[in-house]
Amino acid sequence: MNIALFSDTYPPEINGVATSTFNLRKTLVEHGHNVIVVTTNPFSKYLTYQDGILRLPGIKLKALYGYRMSMFYNKKAMDILSSFHPEVVHCQTDAGIGIFGGLVASKFHIGSVYTFHTMIEDYTYYVTKGHFDRFARHAVRFFFRGKSNAYTEFIAPSEKIKDYLRSIRIDTTVSIIPTGVELSRFSPTNENKEETLALKKKFGIEKDDYVLLSLGRIAKEKSIDVVIKGFAKFKEKYPQEKVKLVITGWGPAEQELKDLADSLGISSSTIFTGKCSPGETQKYYHLGDCFASASITETQGLTFMEAMASELIVLARYDDNLSGTIKDNETGFFFKDENDFPDKLEKVKHLSDASKKKIVNASLKTIDIYSMKRFYDSIIEVYKRVQRKSW
Repeated sequence: MNIALFSDTYPPEINGVATSTFNLRKTLVEHGHNVIVVTTNPFSKYLTYQDGILRLPGIKLKALYGYRMSMFYNKKAMDILSSFHPEVVHCQTDAGIGIFGGLVASKFHIGSVYTFHTMIEDYTYYVTKGHFDRFARHAVRFFFRGKSNAYTEFIAPSEKIKDYLRSIRIDTTVSIIPTGVELSRFSPTNENKEETLALKKKFGIEKDDYVLLSLGRIAKEKSIDVVIKGFAKFKEKYPQEKVKLVITGWGPAEQELKDLADSLGISSSTIFTGKCSPGETQKYYHLGDCFASASITETQGLTFMEAMASELIVLARYDDNLSGTIKDNETGFFFKDENDFPDKLEKVKHLSDASKKKIVNASLKTIDIYSMKRFYDSIIEVYKRVQRKSW
């Protein structure tokens, strides 16, 4: 099958949508399908096409802190897609590239799929700065309601997202398909211990340091500031503990968070490693002992699954979208806020080996449903159904 994936973001950018699109392309190619990825070009103001990745010129949206968006149409790209002969269009984002994907599906009279990765309502404050935010949220709902007939089918990564789509009157078929995770790649049994030691040396992590890891896009909506503030309170309450906070990723809030750590007096215990490619994230998970996140804007939470696959204990701020994966005191731990964080981290750090093993085993059993095989089988079922509907 010839499949065209459309996404405004793709590696080397690190975020859930980029990783999901990367994983999807990888598994489709491994199963013998022809795949073209249409995305923005962070490297050049010109169109490039290499190794199945078609990058269109894009503009950087300052109001959205580093996100890029392309124009809705590009003739040269359309000519390349015409030569590719796509049979299914699968859009991962809704604006720019996503709109172009819809035009491609319409031009070639083929079925289209849209995966709802992002709760756009959680990002309106970037544009409104708090002014007329309620109006902006209603506008977003109206925009997506108009998408109901724009795609043949929708995919939601969780039950909560499907409920949201129904609440804004999306009455097209919606399939719940969580993004797949390459579970074996993150397993400690496949850890390159020499690489881990080299990274620890590079970042000044000592052998007896307990590593608290945060990984992903460094932006306001990820609430990394809550983890940093909680960590500062932990260091104040438990000064005897040798713990390092390692923050991996890049994004517009990086300098702001570095300044925050400095102002709280924990910069010597907080390490910002910078960006890493999706193919290298497992190296950073293998640095960690515990994975911490305060984000409550996830539609699925890929990093939580990757952390569990890496056999890290997960410490997360409570969110409904995570309740099906993280069960408090069973597959991980929830904290309420930065004040609740120190005692929860202290508890996690001093888990007995038996308790840790029990939680890890329960976690691995839980995330088995996110295997790439299940992901692929579910996606292909949707593609075949969409093809039949377009005949």
